[in-house]
Amino acid sequence: MKNLLIVVDYQNDFVDGALGFPGAENLENYIVDKIIEFKESGQDIVFTKDMHEFDYLETEEGKNLPVEHCMRFTKGADLYGRVKELAKGYTIIEKETFGARGLFPYLSRHRYDNIYLVGLVSYICVVSNAIVAKAGNPLAHIVILKDGTGGPDKEAEKIAFEAMKALQIEVR
Repeated sequence: MKNLLIVVDYQNDFVDGALGFPGAENLENYIVDKIIEFKESGQDIVFTKDMHEFDYLETEEGKNLPVEHCMRFTKGADLYGRVKELAKGYTIIEKETFGARGLFPYLSRHRYDNIYLVGLVSYICVVSNAIVAKAGNPLAHIVILKDGTGGPDKEAEKIAFEAMKALQIEVR
């Protein structure tokens, strides 16, 4: 079986920076363990990074979420903690909004049996990229690993995870 782990936006600004929230740092060990597990078993790993330019507040996202975060060339845009070191040598896909456009062509070139997602924020970027994964690899089984994701709004997370069922995306 060919599997892929997608680590979504586990970046400083989402953990302890501009859009950080209590508990985000606690996901690090789970995410690191998953990265090591996939690496040791020879499975593929891809990382996404939210990345904004300095005109962010003028963009559609910036108008609706007027908090500068993950600005290019800032510490907030860096991957968080040990994940930063573990990402070296792997594909990192920068994205300017929730879903990574660059993930779709990557998935179109690589076929997977299972695609697993961890990272931040559960009900925004993680679910958006789960949908991209479903479109890019429609025959793959898509799984959001809820122990490796989170967000500050638990009700929004619950609603988003419930919506994933209708899209045949498993949350476990």
